[in-house]
Amino acid sequence: METRLLRSFVVLAEEQHFGRAAARLHLAQPALSQQLKQLEQQVGARLLDRSTRRVEVTAAGRLLQERALQVLSTLDRTAADLALVTAGRAGRVRLGFVGTATYALLPSVARRVRAELPGVELVLRGEVLAPALLDRVLVDELDLAVLRPSGPAPAGLVVEEMRREALVVALPAAHRLAAQPEVRLGDLAGEPLVAHPSGRRSTLQPLVLDACRAAGFEPEVIEVGETGTLVALVAAGLGFGLVPDAVRALRLDGVVYRPLAGAPVEVPLALAHRASPAPMVQHVADVVRRTARDAHCAPQEPPTEHASAGGTP
Repeated sequence: METRLLRSFVVLAEEQHFGRAAARLHLAQPALSQQLKQLEQQVGARLLDRSTRRVEVTAAGRLLQERALQVLSTLDRTAADLALVTAGRAGRVRLGFVGTATYALLPSVARRVRAELPGVELVLRGEVLAPALLDRVLVDELDLAVLRPSGPAPAGLVVEEMRREALVVALPAAHRLAAQPEVRLGDLAGEPLVAHPSGRRSTLQPLVLDACRAAGFEPEVIEVGETGTLVALVAAGLGFGLVPDAVRALRLDGVVYRPLAGAPVEVPLALAHRASPAPMVQHVADVVRRTARDAHCAPQEPPTEHASAGGTP
């Protein structure tokens, strides 16, 4: 059953007049009559009762009109959806975030994708360590990953730096240095450092340890797997943290963030994806880039930080 015959019949059933229906369809009236004849032959039923004065839809015609409207509506929606998918404006994109970018960037990216690409279903994964993110992109479990890069990109992946962020010190609110506007890293020598895992599990710990060594000390390390846990342990007074500035977005009672004194120590934030991504992945990647850039360029107001009971005011 051809869709053009169904469309013609629906218009004819609505108008109940061959002349008006032919005009709407931009057809000659004999051509419309021929289409109706073909359709009646295909369905094996009379669809219209015609007289010299009027056209009436039969019971079979009313049933076909109802079903044809449903079929044509579904086909139209499908064609529109396929056009969106082809243009990269619809579909599913899987996006992962390293822990130190989860709290600041993930919510902003999600809001922007929803506003700019409403046809895209965004599947988000936060608090994943950078090496695991790269592995998931490689095996096609993620389409995009926001991470802290270290070393050359694996074969088959593109890792592009989006911005650099200064490291800041996370301190318990009751710490002796918490009231200072900035902290010399060397003043924390002898205190435990709460950090992400060592080895291939994290790309950030080596950078943090290098900063401590440059300040003249080798810290005792308490390893944690998630940024949220890292900040919670600092709040509990187990040590200090050295984290990218974006972690300030994770507001937790009992923790203050302070800039490092002297020249800033910066770490990169990058976007990883496979070579030649699909159009919709490219659109989401562009949103991630713009969001990272805009957040970095926006003026940063000092966060409101609350000391825990008995802490330094």
